[in-house]
Amino acid sequence: MESSASPAAESKAMEVDSEKQSIKRDSSSPGPDSTPPSPKKVASPAAESLAMEVDSEKQSVKGDSSPEPDSEKQEIKGDRSPEPDSAPPSPKVSPKWNPLEACRPSVDDAPIFYPTNEDFEDPLAYIEKLRSRAELFGICRIVPPVAWKPPCPLKEKEIWEKSKFPTRIQLIDLLQNREPIQKSPKSKKRKRGRVSKVGYSRRRRDSGSDDDDSTEDAEGKFGFQTGPDFTLEEFQKYDEEFKESYFQLENGSKASENKKFKPKVKDIEGEYWRIVEQATDEVEVYYGADLETKKFGSGFPKYSPDSRKSLEEHQYSTSGWNLNNLSRLPGSVLSFEKCDISGVIVPWLYVGMCFSTFCWHVEDHHLYSLNYLHTGDPKVWYGIPGSHAASFENAMKKLLPDLFEEQPDLLHQLVTQLSPSILKEQGIPVYRAVQRSGEFILTFPKAYHSGFNCGFNCAEAVNVAPVDWLVHGQDAVEGYSKQRRKSSLSHDKLLLGAAMEAIYYLWELAVTRKKTPVIARWKRVCSEDGLLTKAVKKRVEMEAERLNQLGDSYRVVKMEGDFDIKRERECFLCFYDLHLSASSCKCSPNRFACLTHAKDLCSCESKGRFVLLRHTLDELRSLVRALEGYPDAIEAWARISRDQNPSRQQSAKEALDFKSSTSCSKSRGSSKTQQQNNLQLGSGGLQSDKEVQLKQDGDQDVHGITTKSDEKKVAVKSQNPHSVSDVGCSEPDAATNRLSHSVELLKSGSLVVKKQWCSKQAIYSKGFKSRVKFISVLDPTKLTNYISEVLDAGLAGPLFRVSLEECPSENFSNVSAEKCWQMVIQRLKLEIIKRCDQPASSLTALQALESIGLEMFGFLSPHVIQALEALDPKHQLEEYWNQKTAKVFGVELTKEGEKDNDDKERGGASDPSMDRDTRLLRGLLKKATPEELAMMHGLLCGETRNTELQEELSSLVDKMEKSP
Repeated sequence: MESSASPAAESKAMEVDSEKQSIKRDSSSPGPDSTPPSPKKVASPAAESLAMEVDSEKQSVKGDSSPEPDSEKQEIKGDRSPEPDSAPPSPKVSPKWNPLEACRPSVDDAPIFYPTNEDFEDPLAYIEKLRSRAELFGICRIVPPVAWKPPCPLKEKEIWEKSKFPTRIQLIDLLQNREPIQKSPKSKKRKRGRVSKVGYSRRRRDSGSDDDDSTEDAEGKFGFQTGPDFTLEEFQKYDEEFKESYFQLENGSKASENKKFKPKVKDIEGEYWRIVEQATDEVEVYYGADLETKKFGSGFPKYSPDSRKSLEEHQYSTSGWNLNNLSRLPGSVLSFEKCDISGVIVPWLYVGMCFSTFCWHVEDHHLYSLNYLHTGDPKVWYGIPGSHAASFENAMKKLLPDLFEEQPDLLHQLVTQLSPSILKEQGIPVYRAVQRSGEFILTFPKAYHSGFNCGFNCAEAVNVAPVDWLVHGQDAVEGYSKQRRKSSLSHDKLLLGAAMEAIYYLWELAVTRKKTPVIARWKRVCSEDGLLTKAVKKRVEMEAERLNQLGDSYRVVKMEGDFDIKRERECFLCFYDLHLSASSCKCSPNRFACLTHAKDLCSCESKGRFVLLRHTLDELRSLVRALEGYPDAIEAWARISRDQNPSRQQSAKEALDFKSSTSCSKSRGSSKTQQQNNLQLGSGGLQSDKEVQLKQDGDQDVHGITTKSDEKKVAVKSQNPHSVSDVGCSEPDAATNRLSHSVELLKSGSLVVKKQWCSKQAIYSKGFKSRVKFISVLDPTKLTNYISEVLDAGLAGPLFRVSLEECPSENFSNVSAEKCWQMVIQRLKLEIIKRCDQPASSLTALQALESIGLEMFGFLSPHVIQALEALDPKHQLEEYWNQKTAKVFGVELTKEGEKDNDDKERGGASDPSMDRDTRLLRGLLKKATPEELAMMHGLLCGETRNTELQEELSSLVDKMEKSP
């Protein structure tokens, strides 16, 4: 976002090194009532102007700027106090433009995008679309469709001719070349007018009064003086006179006697950087920057439900590209900030003239910004990719060591320029964009940008925060904490708000099965790999680490819901926002610290200290699980979301009513309708009665579901026994056999020797992956591939996950392989019920498939078993191998006290049909412990087996036979 800093809190100063041969400046100090003369080579609108005194509401502070003495130039008068109704000054500018002295930097252009009408319907979706191509440049230019021409209320006579706005005086020649204030003799300092104090943050929360938390003294800091007030009409006239005088050739001639000479953008750009880099002439201009649209008015029409506007006005007042609406569009996490933060949520207005400047800066909290030029001359922008932000900061400190030594937070101020040419010499990529009337400029997170105006113009800007910004915002607040800098908004509040919103829509999707654009947008950023899930997970890990560092000495207290509603809560030391957690002590109950600085709060014993948590770590981890798609976690957090947000109560009720009415209407459907809509499970998925081509006798479907008939199309209900209403499975064993052969092993994984990583039936290797074809939960009329995986869930052991290969975000996870596939079957049931108007009880075929989790993973497939057993040649997973050993010898391990007839049913030792050796051996093995069985199996069947052992075993059997 374009910005011009408020002096005192926003001022910043830079000096180029000796290699740049900066020109030192001197000044003398006329009396407070004197009028500074106009030097031969001076373009100084301030020379004839008086500084408006700012009233108490603006909370002004004073500051000085101190050029070196003995300069040939005249000083700028600082004590100027005209009457409020006095006319604005007229510029007296000596012509000095010489095209041959231009210093236009040689930089590449930023990309330009031309959205179609369809693209332009959704600003956030379009920003997401162009991000991968434009973010590498830091900034980009967006040219709206030709038909998009919003009316500008600022051009209405009442505003254009009568509404006045404040300005600031900018010393263009001092933006790059100046001495540190403290090095200049105090007796020779220029006097400065009063400046508006905003504080370290450029933004203010709209709380009914200006931010007065900062008590910083502006003395000793370079900044912008307060200039006179103008109307838009007066400022445009002022700029025209300035440019006409400034851009005359040295002999006073113009390009044409009958037509005013209008310099091109490249002419103005070359002269601007000559002034900044060479600093041989004093050039001062006015800038109407950071104007609050709530007070002065917006350049866009504002929506009002009671107003009688034309259809066109209504269209533009509700448009997402209307900057009054952008920040809180669905999908922007700034929508979860309820406070109207001026300059972040509520747009700021910028009224520029020739050479007026917005210096190098990055957006608060590294937000995106969008700037729209309503009317007037072009605005030239320069951008640096966010990936080079650190390099840019290092280069600034290297080139301006004295200024950074005097003011370490110099980069947080907005009063210093540095030529793109110099930055390129330091290896910093810089890109240019020329914004014309009716166009947007988008700046990306952490992308430094600056620029200047080519003449009178009026622009408007605001911030926006798509979900991908969250990671940048987290980095920003962590950096602010280290720098002990105040923040403009609560990052944790936005993060939790976005998570709750996403989970609510995941719940609504599960209930209604209606995928609206809003639901689709939130679903894209969820799942295990979603941008939102990753951002929340990272924050939870940070919170866990900080709580762990505190140890058990702090008492944990539940944070009240309104803890930070009535007032902002921030760390007493680093100003870190305390929405998620805080620490305090009984000795100072109204003083709080972040978890990082909890031990610095006081020197009391630990028993008096306590930690306030909005959510426990278990709750936060459950929040992550909900974002990953776990149904139980989604249901729990959706309930919390509905309780906390009354506006969702009605929509939740509608969703539940929709589900109920849909279910009832399906159950009440006539038999005729059901017959017409009967679907069939076939080799191609779930197929319509009228479309099924029945197979020849003996043909079989996948997974044990069969179809038999002639080679002709018939109604399934009358001639096929396997319609959805009464479809059945073939023999279970046959189904299992077909499943076992259809599973494709993709990755066998690695062995984990822990109890949870095996069962009596299977070995669960970490990283295991297989593929199986089954009916699609998205479209039951088709078959699709499912990927089954075994992931490491830490202390919880293996985590089983099944996902659609064609749509990985559609996945099902559980700590049980069986339950994992049960979730798939349940989801498939819902989809079938939705499509064919059948009650769930009629889906007998699917009910029979609910216990095939191990088969669907492939754990019972011979080729998979072989691969997994090869991972454990030493038989370290005892539970699996003990059971395996018992089966090898033909017996099942039984619990102590089981009846003898159980042995008979299993083919026990008393079975007379067995041969002598087998019968006696089984009797012996029945008495052995699982460990003994495993050892015997290794001796007889392992690599150590030999003829001698077998002979010994045979001799033992003979002795047992002869014994009484």
